[in-house]
Amino acid sequence: MTIIIVIVIIAILVLAWIGIYNGLVKARMQTQESWSQIDVQLKRRNDLIPNLVETVKGYAKHESETLTKVTQLRQDVAAANTPADKMAASNQLSGVLSGFFARAEAYPDLKANTNFNKLQEELTNTENKIAYSRQLFNATTANYNTKLQSFPTNVVAGVHHFQPSEFLQVPEAEKEVPTVKF
Repeated sequence: MTIIIVIVIIAILVLAWIGIYNGLVKARMQTQESWSQIDVQLKRRNDLIPNLVETVKGYAKHESETLTKVTQLRQDVAAANTPADKMAASNQLSGVLSGFFARAEAYPDLKANTNFNKLQEELTNTENKIAYSRQLFNATTANYNTKLQSFPTNVVAGVHHFQPSEFLQVPEAEKEVPTVKF
């Protein structure tokens, strides 16, 4: 009778271990999948940029420095190997693009160009999707990291060498409150 109780207890512990392990794997995969969504949107934005540059070239010849910077930052995003490097380059690119679109107001012919307007709308939509994907990534990262730190999951995580995931941080420049003058 005692042996049956021991076997049942061991079976329950093994099943609990397997359940906890599978929960950790699922949470890690959700985090990786949410990063992939960011990557897809970054690729989409990078695919739109050459069209934007070509559209603008004819209208804003003295913005060539900005266009060169946009092209270089696009290459930096594509060449980045780690999520942190990719997001750093992406944040720089977002800043340059938003500054460029603000300066585009000075070019009435450019603003009237339907290709430019369509590209601007596409890039704005893509930026919104990137922002949403960042939120999703941080939410799945929080869920995963919480599981890693909760008992008894932390025991299983330690034995199987699960590592915490890093949150995507908002750059300091984006945290500053803009000055509005009328």
